[in-house]
Amino acid sequence: MNRRKKIKDIYDKRMKQANLKINPKKAKPKYISKAERAKMEAEAAANPSMDLNAEAPETSEIQDA
Repeated sequence: MNRRKKIKDIYDKRMKQANLKINPKKAKPKYISKAERAKMEAEAAANPSMDLNAEAPETSEIQDA
């Protein structure tokens, strides 16, 4: 009985690991380092006009209609 339990435990452990690898939990976002976050914030601060240009055509279309 003890040998069967050990074999079953090993099998269950391997199957659990395989299932986790196939179906990872996606509730947690991918880690972004502090340096990467600072870099992204700097890029966003350097290009605020791009965000405004993306919204500008939508408002002009509404005014034309």
